[in-house]
Amino acid sequence: MWLNHSYFKYMTGFILALISIYLLSLLDAFAPIGTIISTLFYPILIAGFFYYICSPIVQLLSKVKFIPRTLAILIVYASAAGLFYLLYRLLAATIQSQVSNLSSNLPEDLKKSAQEAEKTIEENDMGVVSLSSIRQKATSFFSDLASAAGDHATEIFSAITGAATVLVVVPFVLFFLLKDGHRLLPFLMNFIPAKHQEEGKKILKNIDQTLGAYIIGQITVAFTDGVLMYIGYLIIGIDYALVLSIFVFLTAVVPFFGPLIGVLPAVVVSLTQDPAMVIYVFIVLIVVQQLEGNIVAPVVLGNRLNVHPLTIILLLIVAAALYGFIGMLIAVPLYAVLKVTLKNLYHFYRLRRIQT
Repeated sequence: MWLNHSYFKYMTGFILALISIYLLSLLDAFAPIGTIISTLFYPILIAGFFYYICSPIVQLLSKVKFIPRTLAILIVYASAAGLFYLLYRLLAATIQSQVSNLSSNLPEDLKKSAQEAEKTIEENDMGVVSLSSIRQKATSFFSDLASAAGDHATEIFSAITGAATVLVVVPFVLFFLLKDGHRLLPFLMNFIPAKHQEEGKKILKNIDQTLGAYIIGQITVAFTDGVLMYIGYLIIGIDYALVLSIFVFLTAVVPFFGPLIGVLPAVVVSLTQDPAMVIYVFIVLIVVQQLEGNIVAPVVLGNRLNVHPLTIILLLIVAAALYGFIGMLIAVPLYAVLKVTLKNLYHFYRLRRIQT
């Protein structure tokens, strides 16, 4: 009878589970779970990100006989602290000077550029554009923006405090991930039946390799983008080249859209310096992207993710709409992990069908 069919049983169970979840959500039963997840998400995400950067070095140091794993982690921490201190001594003065000049000069430069644009419009608009209307809308916009900032001052302070807490917690989480991360695979294998141990180990190792390849590769690509953009900015003579290239490095971690977002501050600065320089900024961006796409990315990333560029673009658009920049940051590796998992499960299912 059709009532005894397995499909009907599974669908009935699935529908009942959805109804139960909906009723529990009405009772706000998931609020504590949501709070726990939101609290732990960012520390674990950031620590996991750095884990894949530091783990190969820790593994390499741990192979030396007289260096235990804990000492290897401390060596990595000390090396990272020394590197940051060196960068601070070399770049801090320049960055501080450029940030200070940028914050003090940019508003005035933008005001001058707006006055020049206003003058040009007055001379050439022939009554088509209403400057008073533009001024009124601009004043209203900035007034609303200031009012909103004041209304959300508590939320802004809370966000800053939360970010500071995360930065304090991350090194401790990262330490224990590096110290005990190699025990995760054997721990997870305890939940897999003995006859599926080999397939489960293969899936988990593929997931680990996929995440490691993506994170290390994308960091390398982002760093290369930042260095090349800095060289390009120096060539075209744009102000605040170091700060602008650092911003490119931070945003280029997101593929495709990251460099475009990162170049926006350079566009604003170039408009205040010389409007024609905007063209040079985009020329630099195009040259850097060509070098990255044809030389750097194939060497660093290769085809290890095996994700079509159109798929990546669509993933980033949807992730940005749902979860903003964080969504864009985790969309591609999450998709790659799901793809690897499903591919291995399907391969395992086919082998089981052939054996039976």
